[in-house]
Amino acid sequence: MIRAAAGIRPGHVAVSLCLAASLLAGYGAAGRPVPVPEDLRGGRTFHVSPQGDDHADGRTPETPWRTLRRADAERLQPGDRLLLEGGARFPGSLSIGRGEGGSAGRPVVLDSYGGGRAVIMSAGSRGIEVHNTSGVVIRNLIVTGDAASYGSNDGIAFVSDLPGDRKLPHLRVTGVDVSGFRNGIRLHGGAGASGFRDVVIHDCAVHDNRDAGLVTDGPAFDADAPAYAHEQVTVSRVVAFANRGDPRAHHRNTGNGIVLGSVRDGVVEESVAHDNGRSSSAIADEGPVGIWTYDSTRMVIQRNVAHGNRTGSWVDGGGFGLDNNVSYSLVQYNLSYGNDGPGFQMYSAAPNTAHTDNAIRYNISRDDCRKLQDYGGIVVFGSHVGNVALYQNTVLVTANGAVRAPALRLRPSLGAVSVRNNVFATDGAPVVVAQKAFETAEVLMQGNDYHSPRGWTLWWGERGYADLAAWRAGTGQETQGPRATGTDADPCLVDAALPADRPGLRTDGPEGGALVSRCAHALTAAAVDLRAVGIDPGPVDYFGTPLTGSPGVGAAQAGPEA
Repeated sequence: MIRAAAGIRPGHVAVSLCLAASLLAGYGAAGRPVPVPEDLRGGRTFHVSPQGDDHADGRTPETPWRTLRRADAERLQPGDRLLLEGGARFPGSLSIGRGEGGSAGRPVVLDSYGGGRAVIMSAGSRGIEVHNTSGVVIRNLIVTGDAASYGSNDGIAFVSDLPGDRKLPHLRVTGVDVSGFRNGIRLHGGAGASGFRDVVIHDCAVHDNRDAGLVTDGPAFDADAPAYAHEQVTVSRVVAFANRGDPRAHHRNTGNGIVLGSVRDGVVEESVAHDNGRSSSAIADEGPVGIWTYDSTRMVIQRNVAHGNRTGSWVDGGGFGLDNNVSYSLVQYNLSYGNDGPGFQMYSAAPNTAHTDNAIRYNISRDDCRKLQDYGGIVVFGSHVGNVALYQNTVLVTANGAVRAPALRLRPSLGAVSVRNNVFATDGAPVVVAQKAFETAEVLMQGNDYHSPRGWTLWWGERGYADLAAWRAGTGQETQGPRATGTDADPCLVDAALPADRPGLRTDGPEGGALVSRCAHALTAAAVDLRAVGIDPGPVDYFGTPLTGSPGVGAAQAGPEA
């Protein structure tokens, strides 16, 4: 899932990391925007309760309206609040259209009052729609759809079809639960790249939808004149699960967890995507992924977990992905395990050079490719894929019956791909499968650990190797000038719990899957100094341990010695 420009030097990947750092610099400590206080002075407050009366004024809890139909007839202005009685159920839907809405300081707020969250029950329609306006906060609500909504409607939809490249500012969605729709939450941009800016979706659950839990999209991508519908989008602490897919959608992907398309400057963090995609089409030529992005630039995907994601066909079904036309983006500190497809996938099918300057670092993939051995724990492939840096990752793949995938798979056509300081381990399958005998200008591998308990093997084009020295001599890989790099030492991988500072990543499923090396220090001599080759090693390892000097091999640097 990556597109890149061939011919750019590997050192240029460092540019993506600088841009990622500048992207995060405008955000709070956890990577999300610093909140702007809401000034509700001058706004009106309306209440809705099943015990209310649509002929009342709605202005107090004692004089509420009764139906969403009455509430939807009111034109909401800056600072207005529409509150639904917590714990009550309301058939129907709500909409905020052009001429309504608010601003960052005085938004229109949809919320619950009293105890618990109100439930909006939609029948064959969207639950909440915001159309060609913004300055809207939606929080503390449950939105459910019926069978008709599941087939054709979005649960919470933000839609812009205004002319021109116009970005409507300030949207907030927090504390909502959305299920039973085609897409749970959707941001949709117009043909002229109109869309939304300054968007935060936080602490939400999107589940049991058909196509995706959360999705953003925009116009068709033009590599000669890139334009993005949405800007400054932050997704944090979102749980996307059981978004099953459409078994009849044979020509598109369905069953995704979180997918951001047509975004400039986006962050997905501290989120979980699990058990999605199970019912996607069995004959589709593209499939679902837990968390991924496409047609986007300056994206950061960090500190997330993706596990148990499926595909109904023989493609995709992985944990994380960078797809067509992604540039200057960073995937770091994520955990992937038990997915049908790869843990981390870089792919491009677009015949252009728009996919460039991306990096995947400090991630863990454990026991991915449970169904599809033609991938790997990490896989890079597609047309014009290049300018990729893969470093400081830990990948362990064990067999699932007859399914025996490699830790790393590289497919043509690649250029300027560097693979450094990773742990690649299997329980018998080849640790690396390169489906072309890449020259070092196309793929350069340095400082990696290759291990399998009964002796490792590696395929480089048509030739297999079982000896590191022979591979070095035959290909020039795992060398740095006169120095031999890399190792085949046992990394002594053991289970480790998720970091204690990630409570948002807890799920009902297993929390394990993270791996740490008990022999990390024994691998240090095999690593390369990343700064010496123009790559920023980053401030911390997977577990948040500060880095001093150049890191050793793998995602975690602080494992106890055996």
